[in-house]
Amino acid sequence: MGKSSRDKGLRRERAIVDIHVKCGLRAERVPLSGAVRYRGNGADVDLYVRGPEPVKAEVKARGEGDGFKTLERWLGGNDALFLWRDRATPMVVLPLHVWIEIARRSVRCTDPDADRERAHRARQAEEGPLPPADAIAGATP
Repeated sequence: MGKSSRDKGLRRERAIVDIHVKCGLRAERVPLSGAVRYRGNGADVDLYVRGPEPVKAEVKARGEGDGFKTLERWLGGNDALFLWRDRATPMVVLPLHVWIEIARRSVRCTDPDADRERAHRARQAEEGPLPPADAIAGATP
């Protein structure tokens, strides 16, 4: 993999983490994109939406969207696309806004003010202009 491809992948991973954090959800990039199996994890991103155990996520980016366009066409205006190959575990494809809503509903929090604040931050992140993913990843906290 070339440096530009690696850098693009890192930017996309950071952008996914940043989007989740801005919506009030805990997310972390796995060091070296899981190459060293940090904490036994080979994923790119850990998303904490169901307690202490993360949802392990892989991030893929394609310039022309090869393969993604077919999935987008199949998904159409629906909220979810189920992919089921014979003798394999089914998979689900979700638009980001659907995933964020599901993730936010899954997070358990004992402080009602924290839920209200998280909902407020999520509304701001969703309603405000969203810069391109590269701009999100390039911003330093």
